[in-house]
Amino acid sequence: MAIEERMEVLAAGAEMAPAEAAAPSRRRSWLPILIAVLAIVALDVAASILVPPVSAGGGYPKDGIAANIEKVPPHVVLDLQHGDEPAPGALVYFEPTISSTIVTSWIVMTTLLVLAVLATRRLRMIPRGVQNAVEFLYETLANFATSIGGDRGRRYVPLFAGLFIFILFSNWSGLMPFVGKVELLRAPTSDLNITVGLALVSFVVFHVEGVRSLGMRGYLGKFFPLGEFRKGIGAGLIGLFVGVLEFFLEFIKPVTLSMRLFGNIYGGEIALGVVTALLVAILPVALVGLEFLLNFVQALIFSTLTLVFTLIAIEGHGGEEHEAPRPREGEHAIGEAAAA
Repeated sequence: MAIEERMEVLAAGAEMAPAEAAAPSRRRSWLPILIAVLAIVALDVAASILVPPVSAGGGYPKDGIAANIEKVPPHVVLDLQHGDEPAPGALVYFEPTISSTIVTSWIVMTTLLVLAVLATRRLRMIPRGVQNAVEFLYETLANFATSIGGDRGRRYVPLFAGLFIFILFSNWSGLMPFVGKVELLRAPTSDLNITVGLALVSFVVFHVEGVRSLGMRGYLGKFFPLGEFRKGIGAGLIGLFVGVLEFFLEFIKPVTLSMRLFGNIYGGEIALGVVTALLVAILPVALVGLEFLLNFVQALIFSTLTLVFTLIAIEGHGGEEHEAPRPREGEHAIGEAAAA
């Protein structure tokens, strides 16, 4: 009995040993996160002391909030026109300039091009390093796109992935400590001009793809189904009314795409600036984490809607697929000979 009791004690100790060994590792896993949070808090406090966001003689918190809020029009880095100033209160005007958001977008594009060159410079069958990270990201986005559009969505994976990656890096650039705090740099997607440009590119792409897939007559037939009058005047009028309504709704898509992205990114920067001015540290760290996630979601929404709108554009009227091309003369004979 004594030997059996000793063996049970040893077995129990062996079972407890891994659990006790795992406990310190779990504690150590939280240590880098805690150190990073404390470092960010210390950096915020030091920045508020060394470079206070309040002008000399200014009051708290009014001047602090005003100093951390970006104006809607971006800072003009280079004026290419040197003409008259726009009329006061004008919402839309044309003035060719190089703004801070364009400069930042050039930096984002350069960064992405450098990553692409590093990932494709020495391709390996078993990827590692930058190649492994880029291939993992692209395959993940490709699987997501094909899960939405199936085989038809595979054609538009480069468009979907390109929009997602560019918008994501543009959104995240606004979370850098110096972006938005210096006049030369500002998050590209916090500028309505940039988001409208992206939305217009998407708008042109899914309409061009619709015409390419269905032909001009077939694509316009989705919005002006005159063939419905063969079923009767009532059916024709209803089909024409719905088609014309869908035609005008097409012009709302770029508005929703651009305003959703601009509003969320610019609004998030305002919220982050106000909270930073009021509380300096700790809570802004958590808000940065939240903005990091929301910026990811907004990039995914924009690129996914572009993909979905493109897939809808290439569908025939009523959802049926367009007719496959008929075989030319002689192809039947060639097919029969091959089968024989």
